[in-house]
Amino acid sequence: MDLIWQEMYQAAKRVQNGRTISKYVEAGGVAAAVLSATNRIYTGVCVDTCSTLGICAERSALFSMITNGEHEIKKVLALMPDGKSGAPCGACRELMVQLMPENYTKIEIMLDYEKQQIITLGDLTPHWWI
Repeated sequence: MDLIWQEMYQAAKRVQNGRTISKYVEAGGVAAAVLSATNRIYTGVCVDTCSTLGICAERSALFSMITNGEHEIKKVLALMPDGKSGAPCGACRELMVQLMPENYTKIEIMLDYEKQQIITLGDLTPHWWI
């Protein structure tokens, strides 16, 4: 497996810390790592709330990347509460497409870390609605 995927997995694992923050907010059950075009790894965790104010781990990591002046994505890995990787949700896919409308099809997504199954965002989202 590509060493960078291992680094991304470990980076996401380091920030994953599922916990209850209040009776209305839970965080860290899902963690994500995003590799930018400059080969920096950005991480984020999900924040689940009792209303629509929460955020997915992937978007949290993407917003960290944007905060740090970047917007081009190379790879995305998300860790579920059980430690397995999985595909980003529709909202996360939509943000990635909007960030890179001309090149989103090339973004690599780790579907299954254990089986080393990688797919592109273009395969997951072949026909963007816009």
